[in-house]
Amino acid sequence: MPAQVNYDEVEVGSQLPAQSFPVTRATLVQYAGASGDFNPIHWNEAFARSVGLPDVIGHGMFTMAEAIRVVTDWLGDPGAVVEYGVRFTKPVVVPNDGTGAVIEVTGKVAAKLEDRRVRVDLLATSGGEKVLGMSRAVVQLL
Repeated sequence: MPAQVNYDEVEVGSQLPAQSFPVTRATLVQYAGASGDFNPIHWNEAFARSVGLPDVIGHGMFTMAEAIRVVTDWLGDPGAVVEYGVRFTKPVVVPNDGTGAVIEVTGKVAAKLEDRRVRVDLLATSGGEKVLGMSRAVVQLL
């Protein structure tokens, strides 16, 4: 299915719908099973603290995947993402308190490019801290 967003109707500065993604310890265990990343910093509190972390932390690739959902939901087509990259700035700390953590993601159209492509810049935070830096996607529009 092609992207549902038309290049001619998009303006630089347009905001994408913001989204919040809850993360619990159970979410991290499920992601570990799907990804094969069973590093104990993602599920064992004692181990995470022993290596200097404040608590169990979310997988970086999980955080990255949740953030791009703002773009793919806006587009209606994950295949329209041409490029995507981030820098990991802070971990998503996931306490075992029954509520876990929340990743908050906003996005805006930062530039219109050639060939009906746009660059979308994302801001991902958790607990009031920016968790991804330089989070950018280039997408192909109609």
